[in-house]
Amino acid sequence: MVAYTLSILAAVGAVALAALVFRKVKRAGEDRDPNGPSAAHAGAMLSAMFLLVFAIAIIVPWTTADAARLNTHAESQAAVDAYWAADALPGTAAQDVRRALRDYVTFVVRDEWALMAEGRMDPVGAARMDELRGRVTALQVSGDQQEDAKSTVLQHLGTLSTARAQRTADAAATPPEGLLILTVLTGVLVIVFPFLAGARPKGLAMLPLVAMAGLLGFGTYLTWDISHAFAGPLAVGPDAFQGALQEFARIGGGM
Repeated sequence: MVAYTLSILAAVGAVALAALVFRKVKRAGEDRDPNGPSAAHAGAMLSAMFLLVFAIAIIVPWTTADAARLNTHAESQAAVDAYWAADALPGTAAQDVRRALRDYVTFVVRDEWALMAEGRMDPVGAARMDELRGRVTALQVSGDQQEDAKSTVLQHLGTLSTARAQRTADAAATPPEGLLILTVLTGVLVIVFPFLAGARPKGLAMLPLVAMAGLLGFGTYLTWDISHAFAGPLAVGPDAFQGALQEFARIGGGM
């Protein structure tokens, strides 16, 4: 934030210095016209700045939500793959691992998803995953088939754990610091600039300004509303995990 403030002060200082220097030039004239070169240049640059900031404020959350959605499919698919591979584990280990996977996915859908809308994760989910991986790692197996099954299950659990870590990062992800503030600031400046430049529109001339202000206000609110991957209009839902639960039942997960 200090760097932002210093950059603003430097820019303002450059304008003040330029105005002072060029005022010394006798051929320089006053520019008080709202349609003059100063107002036209400043208005164009303000519009360009707002469009740039607004585009970043839209694209960053959009891409984050898209990546988060793909990651939930990767995590749920890893759970399904582990569920399949657990069938070859010895004794009651297959039923135990499958039950733990089903409980974990159910926990994510019912309990953890609401927290992610607030940018948080439930530590119980990570504890369950660590406990399951530790249980499979300690499992005593015999023969190549069981050894392969154990290795495959651990591989899928590792993929699931990695995807969970990414989901944790996605839940906490927000746009760059100050971006939303800059979006609001530039939007307000674009709206009030004609008045600052000396224009005094009346009657029907106010309609375009009112329409622009309404659309800018809606767009600025939208950038705030989609700033989290698991909340707002672009919110990633638990569809992939619900699909995994259906896949468990299809495989034979009524154990």
